[in-house]
Amino acid sequence: MNLVEVLRNAFTFIYKKAQLWAVGGGITVVALGLGYKFLLRPNKLNRVGVVSQLLIHPLKSGRAVSVALAECQPIGLKYGELRDRHWLVITEDGHMVTGRQEPRLVLVSLTSEGGQMCLNGPDMEQLRFPVLQPDNPIINCRVFSSDIQGRDCGDEVSNWLTSYLAAGKTFRLVHFEPQMKPRRPAETESLYPQREKIAYPDCGPIMLLSEASVKDLNSRLENDVTVARFRPNIIVSSCEAFDEDSWEDIQIGDVRMHRVMACGRCIFTTVDPETGVISRKQPLETLKNYRLCDEAEKHIYKTSPLFGQMYTVSKTGILQVGDVVYKISH
Repeated sequence: MNLVEVLRNAFTFIYKKAQLWAVGGGITVVALGLGYKFLLRPNKLNRVGVVSQLLIHPLKSGRAVSVALAECQPIGLKYGELRDRHWLVITEDGHMVTGRQEPRLVLVSLTSEGGQMCLNGPDMEQLRFPVLQPDNPIINCRVFSSDIQGRDCGDEVSNWLTSYLAAGKTFRLVHFEPQMKPRRPAETESLYPQREKIAYPDCGPIMLLSEASVKDLNSRLENDVTVARFRPNIIVSSCEAFDEDSWEDIQIGDVRMHRVMACGRCIFTTVDPETGVISRKQPLETLKNYRLCDEAEKHIYKTSPLFGQMYTVSKTGILQVGDVVYKISH
C-alpha cells in the first residue's frame, strides 16, 4: 500500500468517526430536550375555582362538620381528633348501618372537645366518651362487601344510639384506628389503584363537588336541595356547572389529587339532611334524567346518575377555605 492509499484510508476513518460523533451528539441533544419537555419542565397550573367549604363527616351518614382548614391525608380529611368517616354504626352482627336503612342517622352529629367525642341528636342528651378506649374489644365489621375492623365505643354509646333510632334492634358504634387493617377500594371499584386505602367511606377518600353543579340541579327541581345532600368533602365555587368532571389532576395549596371516577348516586340522596325523612324520589329521579353515564361506562356506573367526583391524594398537605383550585396540565 503506497502513501496516498494510507492517507486516503486514514481520512475515511476519521470522517466516519466524526459522522458518528455528530449523530451521537444530536441524539443526546434531542434526548435532553425530550427529558426537559416531559420530566423537568414544570406542569402548567390553570385556575379553575376556589374552595368555598371543607366538610368532614366523622360519623358515616352523620352530620358534616364544617372546618376552615383540614389535613388532607391519603385516607381522607382530618381536623384534630376528627377524621372523615372513621366512626361507623353497626348492628350486633357487625353489618354497617347508614342513612339508607336509618334516615334519622343524618341528624346525629359527632364532634370532639378536650380529648372526648360528643354525640348529639334531636331530643337526646349529649353523650361524651373518650376518643381512645384501648380496653374495649375490636369488632369485625362488614362495609358493603368488604371486611374491616372497628374498636367498640362502649355500652353507653350503644344504648344512646339504640334509644335514638328506636328501630327495635340494638346498635353499636365502632371507631377505626390507625393500626387497623383498612379496606381497599379496588376490591369493589376496579378503577382505584390497588395501593389505595380507606376506612368506612363508600369507595374513596375524597369527594369534590362544585356549587354550580348543585345550582344547575336546583334549576330543574321544584324544591331546592343543599350541598349537604351529597356529602362532599371539598366544595368549589367560581366555576361552571360540572366543570369538575374534567379535572383529572388538581392542586389546592400544596395538596395534589387525582380524579379516579365520578360519584354514582343512590337512594341516600333522597334523605333530607334537615329532617331525616327519606322520599325515595328527588333529587335522584331528576338526576337520572340528565346525568347518566355514557354507554361505554355502564359496566362501571350501571344506572346510577353521576354527581361529583372522587379523588385520591397524590401529595398530602393542608387545605383551607379560600384556597385556589388549579387544574394541572401535564
